[in-house]
Amino acid sequence: MITLFEHAGGLKGLRRFNGIFYSSVLSDPLLQPLFGEGRPHHVEHLTAFTAETFGGPKTFSDEMGGFLELIAVHRGLKITEEQRLRFVDLYMAAADEAGLPGDAPFREALRSHVEFGTQVAVQNSHAETDAQLHPLREVPHWDWPEPRADHT
Repeated sequence: MITLFEHAGGLKGLRRFNGIFYSSVLSDPLLQPLFGEGRPHHVEHLTAFTAETFGGPKTFSDEMGGFLELIAVHRGLKITEEQRLRFVDLYMAAADEAGLPGDAPFREALRSHVEFGTQVAVQNSHAETDAQLHPLREVPHWDWPEPRADHT
């Protein structure tokens, strides 16, 4: 079975997706304050993170500071639940606009990935001590959803 990374179109497909997504958050009044004027390498970092999460190259961990850098970037942002939900909505809309595969198993994996990631980001953004951080300290690995009885 191919990886989620391959199914999404590899680096090219994920870069297109993350470029669309990043543009949408920078122009969204609710999310833009979290991103400021933007960061020049954000799309490349987000692409590398997503690629690694979905079974692609480990560039994010090996060359871009890895998960500890991601924790540091989110600390102090005080992300609200409203912002988290908007982030998820824009992420899934960008998947449509970028032409990522629309099959149910892929979209289920994509949604669970962004839901989990945003929950971790919210927790880390409110942490005042290391003990309050989410326990995750490395890039999580996502795979296809497990078949369920209701999908037979």
